[in-house]
Amino acid sequence: MGREARRVPGDHQDAGWTRAERKTLAGLNSPVAIQAFLDGVEYGADPFYRSPRSILRDGRAQCFDGAVFAAAALRRLGDRPRILDMRAVNDDDHVVAVFRRGAGIGAVAKSNFVGLRFREPIFRTVRELVLSYFEDFYNVAREKTLRAYSVPLDLAAFDHLAWETKDAALEVIAARLDSARHVQVLTPEQAARLTPVDERRYVSGLLGSNPDGLYKPKV
Repeated sequence: MGREARRVPGDHQDAGWTRAERKTLAGLNSPVAIQAFLDGVEYGADPFYRSPRSILRDGRAQCFDGAVFAAAALRRLGDRPRILDMRAVNDDDHVVAVFRRGAGIGAVAKSNFVGLRFREPIFRTVRELVLSYFEDFYNVAREKTLRAYSVPLDLAAFDHLAWETKDAALEVIAARLDSARHVQVLTPEQAARLTPVDERRYVSGLLGSNPDGLYKPKV
């Protein structure tokens, strides 16, 4: 049996998908394909979250619900549906879906910033993965804003809420992720010495962004 067809714990939710939805999801047969799908949907600035089903319907996603979608799609490939939160100061947090290939950890993500999306599964630890996002994690005031990351959250714990197809479940997941233990990545002294983002990185990172979805920093 091929990897894409392997049954995994929680795959009972497959019964909740329509035939058309299952066909679309079946085409997302690798982490790269999942990332390409997320890159192809509009970045949303709506004040609510969409379930994976609603993202398929609306063609629209933001950072958090995009990561949840990626976790659902990765689950169909045999991965655990795990997401983690990267906590920021004076900026939005960023959420990614994490996956493992052999000894390496990678990530799939939806972002308004070019540099906060896919990561190849080459990182030995979650910390290494998170730090790979540091230089590209900034706000429109050009401040580097990443400060901490959560332990990965396994979404299988929320199967009873039908999170793959029910929008309401995402509020519960978001609250749990926010309350999860977070690990600091900088000391106060390191944070005080950070330099502003240079012009080329700033401009290239915002390529194709939706201005309505950008955090408005406090000055």
